[in-house]
Amino acid sequence: MCTAINLSAGDNYFGRNLDYEHDFGEKIVITPRNYKFRFCDKTHYAMIGMALPHGGYPLYFDATNEAGLSMAGLNFPDYAEYFDKDEGKTNIASFEIIPWVLSMCKNTTEAEMLLKNANITNEAFADGMPPTPLHWIVGDKERTITVEQTKRGLCIYDNTVGVLANSPSFDMHMVNLANYMNLTNAEPKNSFSDKISIKPYSRGMGGIGLPGDLSSMSRFVRAAFVKLNSIFGENEEEKVRQFFHILNSVYQVRGSAKVGDGYEITNYTSCCNADRGIYYYATYYNGRINGVDMNKENLDDEKIIVYDLIDSEKINIQN
Repeated sequence: MCTAINLSAGDNYFGRNLDYEHDFGEKIVITPRNYKFRFCDKTHYAMIGMALPHGGYPLYFDATNEAGLSMAGLNFPDYAEYFDKDEGKTNIASFEIIPWVLSMCKNTTEAEMLLKNANITNEAFADGMPPTPLHWIVGDKERTITVEQTKRGLCIYDNTVGVLANSPSFDMHMVNLANYMNLTNAEPKNSFSDKISIKPYSRGMGGIGLPGDLSSMSRFVRAAFVKLNSIFGENEEEKVRQFFHILNSVYQVRGSAKVGDGYEITNYTSCCNADRGIYYYATYYNGRINGVDMNKENLDDEKIIVYDLIDSEKINIQN
């Protein structure tokens, strides 16, 4: 399962945890302006993100384009519904939707307009690679939206918290937040009764009731609380570290969530400075934050540019 956030702290930052019981062979992939997508035969916005480069095609998990628009797909089982082609709509396969939006749109307003007539089809990328049930978070500096296609059709939600997790549907996540209206980052006041005196015995008691389990609804609440109360430093390193700290609040540790014969872990955490085009990441086996700057590459090229993940780290013994 996964959790994604979009926030503005001077520059705009967008990223996610990808949680699963195994990795996918994912890599950092830059798609230049002249890469030929079948839905676009002209120059388009370049983009950078985490993807599976399959036969030279970037199957993006999340990405940000050079205009500052970002998008990520998160697992949405039992709710996502893909349809056959509809001649009255713009048909787009689920594996194409991230590059389709990011290649053509510079902000969420344009993305919403593009998506309103979309029909996400059930086309498979290749034999043995069926469509994955997904919903998507799309964000820029001004706004975040959530895109879901269910049995009732395509829905686009204003995402005012800038957070997305997995199933159930986004509207249910937002209704669930009402269960946590009493949470505060401040020292709690006694509302139990005015007939007795009650004082906190510990710091942090305003957060009592914040869910700590790994379910998607709990991760949504926890990520939203930490993100919306988060305070950022002034420089880039401080901001990026803080972003990672937010996502670490919903980090999956091996052994805590058994799935079949394996255990779900946070394979990677990402944070893209969408204004500067720098994609930062850390992996389960390498907690050091590494980065790739798309603007140091030839963005007018025709082939994707691929960087392997640095997925190992040596512990530094100081004495």
